[in-house]
Amino acid sequence: MKPQSRPHHYAPRRRGGGVRYLLAGSAGIVCVVVCLALLFHLWPTAVRAGELPEDTSSSQGESSTSSLNQITVTPTAEPSLSPEERPWYLRLVNKDNPLPQDFTVELTQVYGGQFDSRAADALSQMLEDMEEQGLSPMICSSFRTWDDQAALHQDKIDRLLAEGYSQEEAETEANRWVVPAGTSEHELGLAVDIVSSEYQILEEEQENTPEQQWLMEHCQEYGFILRYPEDKQDLTGVGYEPWHYRYVGVEAAQEIMAQGICLEEYLS
Repeated sequence: MKPQSRPHHYAPRRRGGGVRYLLAGSAGIVCVVVCLALLFHLWPTAVRAGELPEDTSSSQGESSTSSLNQITVTPTAEPSLSPEERPWYLRLVNKDNPLPQDFTVELTQVYGGQFDSRAADALSQMLEDMEEQGLSPMICSSFRTWDDQAALHQDKIDRLLAEGYSQEEAETEANRWVVPAGTSEHELGLAVDIVSSEYQILEEEQENTPEQQWLMEHCQEYGFILRYPEDKQDLTGVGYEPWHYRYVGVEAAQEIMAQGICLEEYLS
C-alpha cells in the first residue's frame, strides 16, 4: 500500500486575526507618520537653535558694514591758527606779514651772533654737534635791528643802481635778496645765516659745502628748516638761500623738511 502522505499542519485560522494584523499595521504607519511629523517639527527648531544665530550674526555684520559704508568719516583737522594765535616760534614774517617797528625780543649771544633766547640752546647744540663731526660752521648773520635791515636793503639798491639798474628794477631785485626793514626774519631773532668757515661767499655754490650738506640733512632734528628752498621762490618771495635757516620747533621742522614745503605752505 502506498503510504498516505500526511497533511501539512498549520494553525487553523481564527476569526478576527486579519483585523488584528490590520490594526497592528495601521499602528505602525501611525508611528512612522508621527515620527516624521515630529522630525519635521523639530528640524526648524534645530536650525533656529544652531544655524540661525550664525546667519543672524552674518546679517548683522553685513548690516553694520553697510551702515559704516554709508557714514563718511572725516578726520578732525585743527583749524588754521590766526597769526595772533600761533606760538612764537611759528610767527610768519614776509612782505605780507611785516613786523612792527617797535618789535623787541630777548636775545642770547650764540657763536658770535645773537639769537632768540628761547631757541638759543637749540642753535648752540646744532653747531656743537657739527663741530664734533669735524665740520666748521660759522654764523655770518643772525639778529638784525630795524635800522640794520633798512641800511642793508638800501645798500643793495645802491649797488644795483651802480650796475645800471633803474630805480624800479633795483628795488625789485634787491627785495629778492635783502628784503625791506620789517619783513626780514633776522629781525625776528629766529633766523641765522650759517656758512662754511672755509667758504663764506653767499651764493648757490654754498650748498655744496660739507656744512650745508649736513644741515640740509639734520637741521630739522634741532627744530630748524631751510627757509628759502630753490623751488619755492614764488611763495616765499625770496631767492634760493642755501645758508638761511629758521627755527620753527622740532615738530614743525620735521614735517616741513619731510614734505619738502616752505613755511608759507605749512601755515596756510
